[in-house]
Amino acid sequence: MADNASPIADKSDTPKREFDVVVIGGGPGGYVAAIRAAQLGFTVACIDAWVRNGKSSLGGTCVNVGCIPSKALLQSSENFHLAGHELGKHGIGFKDLAINVATMLKRKEGIVDQLTTGVAYLFKKNKITLLHGRGSFVRKGDGDGWTIAVDQHDGSRVEVSATQVIVATGSVPRQLPGATIDNRLVCDNEGALAFESVPKRLGVIGAGVIGLELGSVWKRLGSDVTVLEALPVFLGATDEAIAKEARKIFTRDTGLDIQTGVKISKVSTTKKSVTVDYASADGKEASATFDKLVVSIGRVPTTAGLNADAVGLKIDQRGFVEVDDECRTNLPGVWAVGDVVRGPMLAHKAEEEGAAVAERIAGGHPHIDFNCIPWVIYTAPEIAWVGKTEAQCKADGIDVRTGAFPFAANGRAKALGDQRGLVKFIADAKTDRILGVHMIGPMVSELIAEAVVAMEFGASSEDIARICHAHPSLSEVVHEAAMAVDKRSLHI
Repeated sequence: MADNASPIADKSDTPKREFDVVVIGGGPGGYVAAIRAAQLGFTVACIDAWVRNGKSSLGGTCVNVGCIPSKALLQSSENFHLAGHELGKHGIGFKDLAINVATMLKRKEGIVDQLTTGVAYLFKKNKITLLHGRGSFVRKGDGDGWTIAVDQHDGSRVEVSATQVIVATGSVPRQLPGATIDNRLVCDNEGALAFESVPKRLGVIGAGVIGLELGSVWKRLGSDVTVLEALPVFLGATDEAIAKEARKIFTRDTGLDIQTGVKISKVSTTKKSVTVDYASADGKEASATFDKLVVSIGRVPTTAGLNADAVGLKIDQRGFVEVDDECRTNLPGVWAVGDVVRGPMLAHKAEEEGAAVAERIAGGHPHIDFNCIPWVIYTAPEIAWVGKTEAQCKADGIDVRTGAFPFAANGRAKALGDQRGLVKFIADAKTDRILGVHMIGPMVSELIAEAVVAMEFGASSEDIARICHAHPSLSEVVHEAAMAVDKRSLHI
């Protein structure tokens, strides 16, 4: 692994430095903000505390223990599943199919190494100073600037000043009362990405993005997985048609035991197992014992340690930094982006906000439409959506027309051997403007981009219906679903 650590200074350096922009946090929102600000000609420093293998490791949760390593393991587990259950249909067979978890983890770590080192290279290329430690506000500086302290990992402290400060401190896993995370038996996302062997029995509390993805990884590798969800509905953020199809596929094909409406009463551990006592949706008391338990009940913003009170930075009751539509805080020259502010906790949302803030500091006027931010769950099949659900439209009093088309009627899906799922369009009944597009199926994480572009440009379902799509391709399902809004799908 390349040493991408960049210590602040040696003992001979002046302990105070001046920058145009200081970014607190080196995750997707922070490092993108730093790079864009540097591209625009500002002197930039980024304060980041992440330590991996004893060294600085840029990229935040996403690159180190989130989006990237989880996708690496998802791909490995999917390949194993295909080899054991699907490739025989193609005439491909294996005599002694086996799992080497250590090799899977080594591959995952290698990908993380490449990307964290890559971000460090981009910092060097753009002449960004990496300050390795924890950043906190000290005071308003001379003139219009701010003074920020950096507590380094060796126990020393230095101070830097900046005219503009961008807070991008991200989020951490939400804790479940009574379930102490030790990442041995009771794990968060970080622990669930580092199991040294496949647990025979795996419990997952929370049927959101993280829970379903990590549950899917270990299920495909051989775990008996039970998912316990407190909400009465499954995937409540998605369109009802997609959620219904997803639950059917995950229980029938994947074999996940998904229980909704669950109320956890106790989590207890022994040396080798963890037991969860809970009440099911019908009120019956139940108990389940697992070799490992993953707690994935959401995330909370990281604002502790910023010393916000000292400078009057407003933090709301849920712990988020208060910002306006353009990510300005209540303090002049102080901005906040990503998981630490309102809106979806998504890496790509953080990146867009980070770049936008850098451009606003430079006098630009970029715009981000939160209704056009895509969501993806990287299960098999994948789930993706953008815009409103049909239920949300009805709640808002909007008359809609919908159209759907299944992958089962698509030639490319048949050739791939994965015909599960569908694409659904929701359009305004009067104007035909696309209000939402929802998908479950193969590679919909890529297909959703067409819907995002269409909605950003205010397209109608008829616009997509009139565009020629390549044949054979999975994108034809999007085409046919758009035509279905006008009840004129051709291939069903």
